[in-house]
Amino acid sequence: MTSPSPISRGEFGPNVALPRILDLLNKYDVTTSWYVPGHTLETYPDQCKQVFDAGHEIGHHGWTHRPPAGLSRAEEEAELVRANDTIKQLTGRGARGYRSPSWDLSQHSVALLLKHGFIYDSSMMGDDYTPYRVRNGDIIELEKPAVFGLETKLIEMPVSWTLDDFPHFEFIRTPTWILPGNMNANRVLDNWINDFVYLRDNLEWGVITYTFHPFVIGRGHRMLALEKLIRTLKEGGAVFTTLEAAAAEYGQRAPFTAPV
Repeated sequence: MTSPSPISRGEFGPNVALPRILDLLNKYDVTTSWYVPGHTLETYPDQCKQVFDAGHEIGHHGWTHRPPAGLSRAEEEAELVRANDTIKQLTGRGARGYRSPSWDLSQHSVALLLKHGFIYDSSMMGDDYTPYRVRNGDIIELEKPAVFGLETKLIEMPVSWTLDDFPHFEFIRTPTWILPGNMNANRVLDNWINDFVYLRDNLEWGVITYTFHPFVIGRGHRMLALEKLIRTLKEGGAVFTTLEAAAAEYGQRAPFTAPV
């Protein structure tokens, strides 16, 4: 969407929400991972540098935020390379982690991520608290049972729409559909806290990944909810870290064994 109103919604993220979020994370000594499209990196270089300078991970989120499932293999690889070049200019190295726009990978994504040296992906939902190895070569046909490919060394750091702020809060109206959003932040917060409580009380070790968009979570009442979440999780024994660090720990706990 390129008309003035949605563009202004996007501007709210780096110009207004980002300083608020960085101040809050600094207040509680929380380190996080930011998945930034290459287009955003080049449009708002100073703001993105603030994120990196504050010690946060910069992950790959495509170039144009177009879902890979809608791109050709060549287009998808071009986006990977172009955005990674921009990330290298900021951080001095390529991204270790990838999160696909709209969490919609293509049949080529895993092979491309392995080819370009990614350590982990964070776009799939095959588990809730436990990372796992990503398969490659699945054959999925409507009228036949699924045929699953072999596991690869690529680590999946699973996500969930329930732990994402966008579907809960964002209002979007188009000529053909409406995303109502605008839910009560404290009620959503209750779900987010309870998901952590379940992890803490039922698993010896695990990772819970919350996904927040600055232009969504950065509104005043949602910032209050975010602070409550951080404070409650810290009091409950949570350790905040980047997904790169969490993926590395999983790799140590469950070393990859190549299929025979």
